[in-house]
Amino acid sequence: MKDFPDIIAWSIPAFLLLVVLERVSYLLHRDDDEVGYGAADTATSLAMGLGSVFTDLLWKIPIAAAYALLYAVTPLRVAELWWTWPLIVLAQDFCYYWSHRGHHVIRILWATHVVHHSSQRFNLSTALRQPWTSVTGWVFYIPMILLGVHPAVVAFAGSVNLLYQFWIHTERIDKLPRWYEAVFNTPSHHRVHHASQGGYLDRNFGGILIVWDRLFGTFAPERERCVYGLTKNIETHNPLRVAFHEYVSIARDLRTAAGWRHRAGVLLRSPGWQPEAVPAPATPAPAASAPATPVTTR
Repeated sequence: MKDFPDIIAWSIPAFLLLVVLERVSYLLHRDDDEVGYGAADTATSLAMGLGSVFTDLLWKIPIAAAYALLYAVTPLRVAELWWTWPLIVLAQDFCYYWSHRGHHVIRILWATHVVHHSSQRFNLSTALRQPWTSVTGWVFYIPMILLGVHPAVVAFAGSVNLLYQFWIHTERIDKLPRWYEAVFNTPSHHRVHHASQGGYLDRNFGGILIVWDRLFGTFAPERERCVYGLTKNIETHNPLRVAFHEYVSIARDLRTAAGWRHRAGVLLRSPGWQPEAVPAPATPAPAASAPATPVTTR
């Protein structure tokens, strides 16, 4: 079994230190258009991050078993050489793009990912606001396993991707040099992704690279000030409600769904989808009265 360092676990002290430093920077100077920090919001983000550390340990067991089975049946093998590592990270980032995009447009997947978008602020603590039901993303990386990439390598590449994305959750960094903005995901691009206004919705899904969004038509540059959060905010700092509120909404909609097609739409269509209203049958016009039979006088 391959053994790679858990770079996310090792990075937690650095994450917390950088959150503190960013918070101090807001105390020293804050621009008018920056949202900044809120005590309750930050506490919720930290609670969600801490909870995800423990829940991820549980989800890793069935995922690792499924990956191991798939890896055992494929005849292909990719060696970890100096020139294959960049390709592996590139492939993982490509799969991440589609996973991230799927978690925005399929409601049952959105129920997991909505946690990360539930804050109305955007700072380094927001990066730590992670879901407790992260079992939904593993299927998007099956192609890498079937191509012969070892499951532990896939997991390590995913940690590299997640580590990169920490620093782009900030309002303190303006746009970077044009060449960097053209290729890589940046705070400017990710602010758009976390915005809730119509022109910014479902844009900029990339992890490390922004080129996937440019290729597949989901890129939007940062032009106007971003309004963070959901289109309908949940207005709570209760970690349990943050973690499971969308699942509760889905269950409610399933109970009132009219038929299996409606239920499938609730689960597999985009968030906010509603079936087309069936028009009420037209009321038939009253029949014309028959002309009276003339009375013949004899």
